[in-house]
Amino acid sequence: MPRAFHVGQVIKLLFIGDIVGRPGRDKVATWVGRLREKHQLDFVIANAENAAAGAGITGSIAKTLLGQGIDAITLGDHVWDQRGWEHEIDDFDTVCRPANLSGGCPGRDHVILEKKGFKLAVFTVLGRTFVGMKSDCPFHAADSMLAKTVGAGVADGALVEIHAEATSEKIALGWYLDGRAIAVLGTHTHVPTADAEVRPKGTAYISDAGMTGPYRGVLGREVEPVVGRFLDGMPRRFPVAEEDVRLSGVLVDYDPGSKRATRCELLVVK
Repeated sequence: MPRAFHVGQVIKLLFIGDIVGRPGRDKVATWVGRLREKHQLDFVIANAENAAAGAGITGSIAKTLLGQGIDAITLGDHVWDQRGWEHEIDDFDTVCRPANLSGGCPGRDHVILEKKGFKLAVFTVLGRTFVGMKSDCPFHAADSMLAKTVGAGVADGALVEIHAEATSEKIALGWYLDGRAIAVLGTHTHVPTADAEVRPKGTAYISDAGMTGPYRGVLGREVEPVVGRFLDGMPRRFPVAEEDVRLSGVLVDYDPGSKRATRCELLVVK
């Protein structure tokens, strides 16, 4: 049976946008503990698909991030970029790969967290517009995951990450899930957007939570080689940049009694 919560109770969570390389990881190490205390956070979730040298994640990095105050790690289309991670991912019960990948892929398709008697489901769906990785329909996958978690009574609410290139696809999913998810939060494009809001039926929404990493660059990479690639088309290495490192994410407050988000606010720490 669903658990009863009083109207006015508040569940506070922070979702951290794509952690990029060592600069992003260092920012997390410095700030997550402070932010947990300052905002009295119940849950901290982070996308870390670019945490290892700007592409993918490793077991050692996942362990470090989880030991620094992050409760759950989500991943995106770079999930398999680091060699050997496919053999490590099942060792982590608070790390999930995108839910709409093939069912034969290793790793969990969702995470369940609990605080104050409230059980939070966390899962990611990949967009399909302009994203090269093969995946199932994110809308149908979100339906299935909500039925599997909240609908089945194993969670009281769900945070849905939409890891997608097209803003239209993110916005559409936000409307599709309005009133059914605590939050629908976009990632992947590394640029924080100005459209954080609570939708009419009570779901927190933003098109992109931004990047936790170096902003003096091109999406976290050094400027010169990226510009060079645009100019002549020749292949180059794109090292992770180092300057103007920021933590970018979204603060969400949720009232489980009324089943509505009451706050959705972009947070940027320079």
